[in-house]
Amino acid sequence: MEKKLGFGCMRLPLTDPKDQTSIDIPQFEKMVDLFLERGFRYFDTAYMYHDHESERAVRKALVERHPRDSFTITTKLPVGMLKTEEDLERIFHEQLEKTGAGFFDYYWLHNLNREDIDMANQLGCWEFIQKKKEEGLIRHIGFSYHDMPDLLDEILTQHPETEYVQLQINYLDWEADNVKARENYEVCVKHGKPVIVMEPVKGGTLAQVPAEVEEIFKEIHPNLSVPSWAVRYAASLPNVFMVLSGMSDLAQLEDNSSYMEDFKPLDEVEKQAVFKAADLILKAASIKCTACRYCVEGCPKKIPIPEYFQLYNEYQKAGGGWTAPQREAYRELSETEGVGKASDCIRCGKCEKACPQHLKIREYLLKVKEKLEE
Repeated sequence: MEKKLGFGCMRLPLTDPKDQTSIDIPQFEKMVDLFLERGFRYFDTAYMYHDHESERAVRKALVERHPRDSFTITTKLPVGMLKTEEDLERIFHEQLEKTGAGFFDYYWLHNLNREDIDMANQLGCWEFIQKKKEEGLIRHIGFSYHDMPDLLDEILTQHPETEYVQLQINYLDWEADNVKARENYEVCVKHGKPVIVMEPVKGGTLAQVPAEVEEIFKEIHPNLSVPSWAVRYAASLPNVFMVLSGMSDLAQLEDNSSYMEDFKPLDEVEKQAVFKAADLILKAASIKCTACRYCVEGCPKKIPIPEYFQLYNEYQKAGGGWTAPQREAYRELSETEGVGKASDCIRCGKCEKACPQHLKIREYLLKVKEKLEE
């Protein structure tokens, strides 16, 4: 039986934090080696991750260094970027070349939502991935999803050929109105589709929790890390096939693999601790951004939205007061060549259409402007 921890390749280690393409290949190689050594196999990448460089990094660190039968690769067709039917074939073959994988064990339609579903249907995306499966270039097909349960139910009813669904699930979003993790999960159960979990730690939000939450966890398991609770929560759901973690350094990989190597589902006491933690975190939360960076891709002003939101959250946690390092961090980032300030937003709305969390980004940027540019 395959171990439930997957290596998400969208937050790889960087040599330059300001440059998403500056992937630290030597460190990534060490992470890949340890991941495989501990019996894990599943790697998840996508066309747009790391400004289109993640797939190449996977080739260098994994495919060129390990036997093809020792790992599995998932990548995705970027439905939101497609313009013509020719794009499907072009991008698919580009992905084969970039990864060097020969074939994809799993291949998803990326980030299906109400905005893009018509495009997927019009361009024949479903027929395309089914054809590639028949040709032996894809082993399993499905889609990743960030929208409401009613649409998910429609898609799975219309496309029973779907084998897996990738969903955002974590204990903070389980009952969240903007994510509806529980309801989406239950739709997949109803249709008999196994779930791959993304964002179990919510972009790092559940790795850095309020002190009172950390105390709750440490009282039960003094030696387990804070993020381990989030990953184990997602992996404990009966219909979950795999839990992805976007690991950014060797220490994170060592931690995640240590408790997932011999995974044990949460017991009743642990579940109650997680629910209590969620209530406390929600009371203290500011902008619930996961730093997926989808919003940055089409921003005409090149505003580093996730980074600004992180600084704003730090500002709020500090009681609404700037510290010298925070001031310097914002100044340096906003004055970087080619980078827009929060006040440069022209309110075009492209970011909000791309946001899997359905955040009111334009409103939040106004808050960032008011507080961080004062």
